[in-house]
Amino acid sequence: MPQLINYGKEMLAISPKGIQYSTDGGRSWFTRCSTSNCGTFIDLLPYGSELLAVTTKGIYYSRDNGRSWFTRHTGTNCGVFQNLADGGRELLANTSKGLYYSTDSGRSWFKRR
Repeated sequence: MPQLINYGKEMLAISPKGIQYSTDGGRSWFTRCSTSNCGTFIDLLPYGSELLAVTTKGIYYSRDNGRSWFTRHTGTNCGVFQNLADGGRELLANTSKGLYYSTDSGRSWFKRR
């Protein structure tokens, strides 16, 4: 589960404070987004022009480098999301109920059989 990713010219990290960023190779860190109404951050994934996040409340997305977050999927039919991966033509997720995939950027999910 990536807790630290390179994202453009920045490094982004999940911390107990939320999302932090560094522009100097990790020498100094600043808070980008505090843990908020989207829950606690668990995993981050750059995906196209968006940054996706697994949180304790579901899947969220950001289009402004993680400054603001919006709900993408909060359904419980898939179980608890644990991490995301870019599978090329589909988005993959490990959940408490198994492997799921999405072909619409995480809006709907289907169990991989």
